[in-house]
Amino acid sequence: MGVSLIFRIAAVGILVTILNQVLKHSGREEQAFLISLAGLILVLTWIIPYIYDLFVMIQDLFTL
Repeated sequence: MGVSLIFRIAAVGILVTILNQVLKHSGREEQAFLISLAGLILVLTWIIPYIYDLFVMIQDLFTL
């Protein structure tokens, strides 16, 4: 996992937070929720391969 991944996750978090606040103050809570959900799904698609590798490493460690 590189530092660039951490910066991308932070950038998505900042962007989602700003958009969420703007949409909530304009009375569009549904769109704010969808933006938050889209940000979560985007970050999860980046992180899932690393989680899979972690589980494979743990499985290899305990099957020896």
